[in-house]
Amino acid sequence: MAEPAVGGRTRDVVDTVLGFARTLRHAGVAASPDRVEAMLAALGSLDVLDPGAVYWAGRLTLCAGPDDLDRYDAAFAAYFAGERPRAPRAAGRPEVRLSPSAPVDDGSGDGDEETEAPDLAVQASADEVLRNRDVAELTPAEREHLRRLFALLVPAAPMRPSRRRRPSPQGAVHPARTVRRALRSGGEVTRLHHHRRQGRPRRVVLLVDVSGSMAPYADALLRYAHAAVRARPSSTEVFTIGTRLTRVTREMRLRDPERALAASGSAIPDWSGGTRLGEVLKAFLDRWGQRGTARGAVIVVCSDGWERGGTELLAEQMVRLRRLAHSVVWVNPHKGRAGYEPLTGGMQAALPSVDHFVAGHSMVAFEELTGVIQRA
Repeated sequence: MAEPAVGGRTRDVVDTVLGFARTLRHAGVAASPDRVEAMLAALGSLDVLDPGAVYWAGRLTLCAGPDDLDRYDAAFAAYFAGERPRAPRAAGRPEVRLSPSAPVDDGSGDGDEETEAPDLAVQASADEVLRNRDVAELTPAEREHLRRLFALLVPAAPMRPSRRRRPSPQGAVHPARTVRRALRSGGEVTRLHHHRRQGRPRRVVLLVDVSGSMAPYADALLRYAHAAVRARPSSTEVFTIGTRLTRVTREMRLRDPERALAASGSAIPDWSGGTRLGEVLKAFLDRWGQRGTARGAVIVVCSDGWERGGTELLAEQMVRLRRLAHSVVWVNPHKGRAGYEPLTGGMQAALPSVDHFVAGHSMVAFEELTGVIQRA
């Protein structure tokens, strides 16, 4: 694996393993650097073109416990576009089945010699390209593969300080516990006890535009919303906006993403309709936000900014929203395109009250959005 005669293959294998480790971390598996080095060392004595060898090398080195196995299997299937290889049999190599999207050469029959395994580095490279592609330009097969990546996405919730303090190895000295411990040892202070404030998840509210102009991105945005609700069901709210305001948090709490999106689609009366951002934001603030949903929360507005009504009402409601919220994030899929400028009236009215203006057109953009929300 380290011999220079193989040209760029060593670099391809390292990049592939690093990309796979990044996917595992998004799926919830730690995949620490020392474990990644262990996998690279294992692959140094294995056939890197054998999916079974790569699967077992990663599973034995990157997984820290039984809880990581299911996540590892799902990440391996999504990243390498194939199903999990079965356990190796007593004789022969493990049986490997790859999905139709994997670049597999056709054989001529049962009597042929063993077909060369697909180049995993090529598949991983194609996966990286897909993560950077605009979701509005994907084919149906690519959209299906992207859904697997969304299933692995685990958005991290922003945290807020809590008033309660809990025992901690670091932090301020806890006088009462220190004195009580000293009294049990004859009045001599042998150990200082500390405590510190523990963070609590901050509420996240997603307002997803499902109007006609946002139709190419609505499915991906709702899948991101489902991943956010799945990660923090008690502190995440989801609304759809268009000509009406619709709360779809209950539908998004369904575990299966396909069922969740189907239920949400049935509940949304204005799918692919017009856009009245000012009126819808006013309805949200009057009914939900002013009563506590938006107070101290991270508000994520997913829209391209097209407004059928007047922009004065939108600017006024955005000022109200900014006063209530801890942070306002605006996600515009068109921002990811080269040369984009927020020239629409709706965007110009909203931007003065926006803390973070980000793109939302690709899987990489959604991963960056996760970081923006977490840091907020």
